[in-house]
Amino acid sequence: MRQSQLFTKTRREAPKDEEAKNAQLLIRAGFVHKEMAGVYAYLPLGLKVLENLKRIVREEMDAIGGQELIMTSLQRKELWEVTDRWNDEKVDVWFKSKLANGTEVGFGWSHEEPITDMMKRFINSYRDLPAYVYQFQTKLRNELRAKSGIMRGREFVMKDMYSYNTDEATHTAFYNSAIEAYKKVFARVGLGDKTFLTVASGGAFTQFSHEFQTISEVGEDTIYVHQEKGIAINKEVMTDEVLAQLTVSRDELEEMKSIEVGNIFNFGGIKSKELGLFYTDEAGEELPVHLGSYGIGITRLMGAMVELFADEKGMVWPEAAAPFLVHLVSVTPSDPAAAAYADALYDDLMKAGVDVLYDDRDARAGEKLADADLIGIPARVIIGKNTLESGKIESVYRMNGVSTLVTREELLALAAGAQKQHRSSHAHG
Repeated sequence: MRQSQLFTKTRREAPKDEEAKNAQLLIRAGFVHKEMAGVYAYLPLGLKVLENLKRIVREEMDAIGGQELIMTSLQRKELWEVTDRWNDEKVDVWFKSKLANGTEVGFGWSHEEPITDMMKRFINSYRDLPAYVYQFQTKLRNELRAKSGIMRGREFVMKDMYSYNTDEATHTAFYNSAIEAYKKVFARVGLGDKTFLTVASGGAFTQFSHEFQTISEVGEDTIYVHQEKGIAINKEVMTDEVLAQLTVSRDELEEMKSIEVGNIFNFGGIKSKELGLFYTDEAGEELPVHLGSYGIGITRLMGAMVELFADEKGMVWPEAAAPFLVHLVSVTPSDPAAAAYADALYDDLMKAGVDVLYDDRDARAGEKLADADLIGIPARVIIGKNTLESGKIESVYRMNGVSTLVTREELLALAAGAQKQHRSSHAHG
């Protein structure tokens, strides 16, 4: 993509009504547009990041047997009344409305009920199990106070998976495989060493759950981390009982602030009994299906990555999530020879299959380099008069600021190799 054709523009100042660093930087860099408090539009650069994150998550869900679908956002009142989760005292984040004919509907904040109800059409016998389905769905939650930028919105994108198994043993085996899949997701986006499997409250879901909490000073949660075991306990369930179950003592734990980036719940047979999802086993006995629920907030994950990886100049995207792999910056576009060199290099990078954003704008070099820092693409390639004189191209790695001089052939080989490795990591996880 040529930056001169990108309709979004960078801005020097952050919006005055935005306190969160992630939203400030994403808005300044033209990744998102704030529609209202807690509601953001994702612009071309932001959408490319979201799609990269979804692709990583999709691959790991497929690897453990997940099948992708997409449910509706409109949900039936009577379905949620069956499980007593239509009640605003039980679930206080509903957006509700009425159809033109007076029928009450809700806007999906979660999807256990409709997906489980749908599964009654497809699950009758033990031969129909197990079944694992997931979706990337826009959720709507009527948060009293939307804050933390895109990390806590009233509208957000979530991956939610639902597992249906015959019994507790097969459920537990899949539950554990989902834990490992989540660990792979967070490792692939560079958060593996900062993210801990955390015992937590089930809230409106179950008594207890597991969260994936990423250490960050801007996080809304407080957790107690056992570094050696790689696990943590959410402050809200920090009890002697939980400590005993995990065979840890309070003095082994370190208190930290964190961001919740994923969660998983075990419903057992409760939800299936409520909604009438049963199967017939080999002996002909009718039994409830065991349900598990597994969420990753895709937009929240994107916000957490900005919070953790950004520096004083702007965002710093790891290769796995970056909107482009290479940012080609022509710092002397008014020089015909340098401009022609940059144009030709852009064409060559494109032919080599490299994802490249080409800053061909008629702007000052300082402005271009500041924008490149703000946008945060992993590798920056700078073309100017010095390039033509020396025959060497300057390449700067955004993550650590290391600058190297390479020949045109070396650059093309390095970029093509990095792009191939990037795609291979997506394909194989």
